Amino acid sequence: MDHFPRRKRVGLLKPLLSLSLVFASFLMIHKLKLAEKDGVGAKHAREASWCGSKCSPLKKGAAKNIVGSSDLTVVGFGPGAQQRVSNGTPASWDAQVLNCSEDASVRTNDWFRRLDPRFHQFVLHRHCRYFPMLLNHPEKCADGGVHLLMVVKSVIEQHDRREAVRQTWGREHTADGKRIKTLFLLGSPTTGKDTKNLQKLIEYEDMVYGDILQWDFMDTFFNLTLKEVNFLKWFDIYCSGVQFIFKGDDDVFVNTHNLLQLIGFKVEERKDADLFVGDTISKAIPIRNRQSKYYIPKELYDKPYPPYAGGGGFLMSSQLARRLFVVSEDLELYPIDDVFLGMCLQKLRLAPEIHPGFRTFGITRRKVSPMNSEPCFYRNLIVVHKLSAQELLGMWRVVHSDALVCAQRTSM
Repeated sequence: MDHFPRRKRVGLLKPLLSLSLVFASFLMIHKLKLAEKDGVGAKHAREASWCGSKCSPLKKGAAKNIVGSSDLTVVGFGPGAQQRVSNGTPASWDAQVLNCSEDASVRTNDWFRRLDPRFHQFVLHRHCRYFPMLLNHPEKCADGGVHLLMVVKSVIEQHDRREAVRQTWGREHTADGKRIKTLFLLGSPTTGKDTKNLQKLIEYEDMVYGDILQWDFMDTFFNLTLKEVNFLKWFDIYCSGVQFIFKGDDDVFVNTHNLLQLIGFKVEERKDADLFVGDTISKAIPIRNRQSKYYIPKELYDKPYPPYAGGGGFLMSSQLARRLFVVSEDLELYPIDDVFLGMCLQKLRLAPEIHPGFRTFGITRRKVSPMNSEPCFYRNLIVVHKLSAQELLGMWRVVHSDALVCAQRTSM
């Protein structure tokens, strides 16, 4: 609220920046066709597998905006990595060289021969955990005092979604003395895309907004778990002073006011240390339908899932995030990221708390229901999934309009 009087002065800046980004995108694409030698960061010639054709070394110093990184060439894939401080945390991002070939011994297992081929590359490379950074912002939390960090999973092509988030619930501001910062998590373009031009565009976007963390692994569905573990490591190095983390997708609506209220209640009740709250799913089992996006073969996992929060959006304390980082290093990666976090919580003998304000499957699972577009529900909820960029912008305007009149309490 304290920033509203500045809106007239700042209001034109973001649209102009967005328009300039679109114009620059077309201009860059035209120019970069002639600039074959202008590679930035790691080489992006990739096979359709995991981390690149030969998992080639990243040029030293390729990570943008990296502060305090060592001049040493370091391979940082576990507790034994060099350049660590006394508590076992590296002083800076230490995965500066990627040298991660497949684990050929896995091929000798009978279960691997029976495994659906779609999962072969994941299994052969799931020991590859930490990757070099292409874009980094260690300064994001450097000055301390950040109350809530909004962490958003995205991919390079979804600029419109990121822009909508920046204009709505991801806007960096201070509310009631509580500072809110935002970061987007990205990998690299997948095989077959115009990787060089896309990389140039994301670097330009980051130059404008300064809110993108990018790692050198391909941005695929199975690699979403890599975003979880690489972020947890990044957070432990650069941002552990933050008090709370909201982590979600770039196609959700977040009622920031209600989210801060929930945090306040948990702090008052002294229930914030182990806080992990969202749209909890319990007693789920792996999906065996081969047509499903979430299909898991028996050879990979053959028991019920632990309770987990839907990845569309959840809230956790920084204290718990640091503990999750520690236990995550001892767990095999799993191709469904929210289930993997449930496994980490189980290792800590914790379970996510269910909260009715988190609707990661929509207000009602019947997509055609008019309730899914009723703004009074959005005013009373915390997270709703899923909306297009235009739907998010439109709903945000309506929900925050003084003209919207709702009953004192909305029920379903």
